[in-house]
Amino acid sequence: MALSSPRSQHWTNWSRTVRCEPAYCAHPVTIEQVQAEVVRASEDGERLRVIGSGHSFSPLCWTDDNHMALDRFTGIESVDFERRRVWVRAGTRLRRLTEALARRGLALENAPDYDRQTLGGAIATATHGTGAAFGNLSSLVTGLRMVCADGTVRSVSQQDDPDLLCAGAVSLGALGVITHVELQCVDDYRLVVSSTAATLGETIERLTELRRDHRNSEFFWFPHTDSVVVRRADVTRETPTRLSPVQRTLRRGVDKAVFTGMSQAARRAPRVAEQFGRVASRLVSGRRDVLDARSAYALRRRSRFQQLEFALPVDWLGTVLRSLDHLIKALDSRIHFPIEVRFVAPDGNWLSPHYERDSACITVPAYADIGFRDYFAPVSELMERYDGRPHWGMVHDLGAPQLRSLYPRFDDFRALRRQLDPRGLFLNPHLAAVLGESLR
Repeated sequence: MALSSPRSQHWTNWSRTVRCEPAYCAHPVTIEQVQAEVVRASEDGERLRVIGSGHSFSPLCWTDDNHMALDRFTGIESVDFERRRVWVRAGTRLRRLTEALARRGLALENAPDYDRQTLGGAIATATHGTGAAFGNLSSLVTGLRMVCADGTVRSVSQQDDPDLLCAGAVSLGALGVITHVELQCVDDYRLVVSSTAATLGETIERLTELRRDHRNSEFFWFPHTDSVVVRRADVTRETPTRLSPVQRTLRRGVDKAVFTGMSQAARRAPRVAEQFGRVASRLVSGRRDVLDARSAYALRRRSRFQQLEFALPVDWLGTVLRSLDHLIKALDSRIHFPIEVRFVAPDGNWLSPHYERDSACITVPAYADIGFRDYFAPVSELMERYDGRPHWGMVHDLGAPQLRSLYPRFDDFRALRRQLDPRGLFLNPHLAAVLGESLR
């Protein structure tokens, strides 16, 4: 049997806003143990949710029945160097994956700005990076292996079952236990990453240029101010930048001051926000680093927070940002966390927030202890007016009626889920509300 944890061990997500006490948590080390745990939970009439690193802000993993952690089911299983494809166990952290790929001369063509998630959790929620030509992480999935509710193992590919692959690549953990993921990779590469200061107005005027002229582009806007930090990345053959220990320490101090210090200070003395925003954007302006692919994308997270994100049709971005600026000023909120804007290419996965449309993703963070719900509610209403699709791993309260209008293949996903898991073994209250299902 798989190793297990007793009920006395509480589970909480990274932001410490979702907590539960599962009766049992399995830590399988083989696929046979995964099968055995699924069969046991099913025969006992219980429910089972797979947990990753806990970096979802939404209650996707909440349950008082069974958890399954794939933290002992990790690593690359095989590599097809000719096609540049790898089979990876789903419990592998993204950071470990990119390191292992680099040792083999490979890389992900694009990656999220945080690399502590598990691969299984990251694709289940369509986690993404930025770049107008690049889809989310799930768009790199070319195959899956999953343990279904009856304990059988299914191998899924575009050739054998394209519908199941398009559903399983962004599954919310509702179709079965994803144990293995096949990813399309590329040859390893380097990026030259630069940061510059700008104003919000300038950035909005240059959105088309920003998306078109750089491989990867994103920007951070300091709310209550007109200050923006624009980050760009392009492929290079230059030698990687080597920082001395003193330089690394100084940079970490600046980053902490910019992205954490400002928010902490401004929530105590909101009038300093505008001045701090201008200074902070200039502190990081002018940076230029040459980085290997494995280290070019991830940004440090030094504070715990809540976060929402909506993927919008890219043509609405300028309008929404101006409206969001007016909204935040009208709220007179003490929340000053930088707002991140990224770009994602379309894909064909049924529950992808970027399904069949070029997307601009607006990410709005806030501390969990200063009334973030009063901030998030009107921001969400604004995003929904412009057909915003929520990031599945972040805070949202949309149910099946709203989601059906946003996702053209929503009912196809529901039908496939019912076919694979008619009793709802892999559901929880949050997923039932999202998918319009009952917990019998």
